[in-house]
Amino acid sequence: MCVLITFRLGHPYLMYKNPTDGNEVSQGNDAFEGYSIDVIDNIAKIANFSYTFFITENNELGSYNKEKKAWNGLIRDILNRKAHLGICDLTITEERRSAVDFSLPFMTLGISILYSKPKPEERDIFAFMNPLDPVLWLYISVAYITITFVMYFLTRISPGDWENPNPSDTNPEELENIWDLKNSFWLILGSTMSQSCDLLPKGVCSRMGISMWWLLILIISNSYIANLSAFLTTSRMGPTIDNAESLAKQTKIKYGAIRGGSTEAFFRNSNFSTYQRMWTQMVQAKPTSSVKDNAEGVKRVKTTKNQLYAFLMESSSIEYETAGDCDLKQVGGRLDYKGYGIAMPVNAPYRGAINNAILRMQEDGTLSKLKIKWWKEMRGGDLCKGDTDSSSSDMKLALGNIGGVFVVVFFGVGFACLIAIGEFLWNVYTVSVEEHRLFKEILINELVFFVSVWHTKKKTYHTES
Repeated sequence: MCVLITFRLGHPYLMYKNPTDGNEVSQGNDAFEGYSIDVIDNIAKIANFSYTFFITENNELGSYNKEKKAWNGLIRDILNRKAHLGICDLTITEERRSAVDFSLPFMTLGISILYSKPKPEERDIFAFMNPLDPVLWLYISVAYITITFVMYFLTRISPGDWENPNPSDTNPEELENIWDLKNSFWLILGSTMSQSCDLLPKGVCSRMGISMWWLLILIISNSYIANLSAFLTTSRMGPTIDNAESLAKQTKIKYGAIRGGSTEAFFRNSNFSTYQRMWTQMVQAKPTSSVKDNAEGVKRVKTTKNQLYAFLMESSSIEYETAGDCDLKQVGGRLDYKGYGIAMPVNAPYRGAINNAILRMQEDGTLSKLKIKWWKEMRGGDLCKGDTDSSSSDMKLALGNIGGVFVVVFFGVGFACLIAIGEFLWNVYTVSVEEHRLFKEILINELVFFVSVWHTKKKTYHTES
């Protein structure tokens, strides 16, 4: 007996073996491969029949058009007696069973959500500056310089900041003020970095001035810390969904299913409020969120910017896509439970033989082996095994986020070293002039003392002379 079978193209159920070689125009059995081919091939061996197949018109599964009162796709091929059997990712539904018979399910599955994983964010080594607006950074810098000069003048004006350099002299001829520009600069800098200072202004006006700077820094520093924490968290938080409920509650992420498929019918006919709300949003979506087939839906998930599209499809197809594409993931569990079956005319005499073959394949593990073959082995193994959602690891603060701090510290310390060298050479020059000695001689003496790290006291050149 030669059985005529209608198929539908779709990975991994039925594919051209070598699509780049022009086999798209071929209709012979040898031009194709896939899970459905292997299932039918094993059934044919068990039930002892031969077969030939063709691709259904428009590559459609089979949905009922109420206006035309007609079926399309594989179901129409069965009803019109163009084929004895129809197999692909064809879900057994009540509506389809009213038109054709189905075999026992050869695969169980359910509707789930295909979504894209968040893409790694671009690292910015100066991300530590992002919590504050550039204009605010400028204002802080200007305020820093301004308050330095203000403190300098306040401490010179305030009588309380002029002190007796020799406390034992009760009637000093001179008073001393330590708050020159250098010390004022350092006082403001220490306050900015939340560091204490051994000496503080004593005058009323100068204390008032520094208190105002402390208030400003208190507000800015705490705001900066809070904003930095929030910024580093929200910068990794794109639009996220955990399940169908969270998808239904939001309106930013669009979602859809195959147009006219069983998944779309599930939401259209559901009495559950969440699924009714999801169906309403799918119908009202502009542009339309429904797609022609799984390939178009998967492509839309991957190409839509900012993770703003989710695709509702069978969990078996999601397993196939996520096993070979590590940028995709399944969100939540199954929304229902159903199966793929082989379609055939009502009361077909060979239905029992087909069912017996499927039961035998289930018992001996053939169906499981075929799924492993086409879902994993034929794709080079489970490419994404061990690949987890990177959102938890992305929450870690990486060098790429605050590397700019190290850059600033590096250049700041380097600049301090240059100043130290300048001060060192200037001191050598001053001593050589005052002591009427060669610059080279003083320089050598200073360098020798510098490397003599065990010395903690240094003699003056007046003592040496």
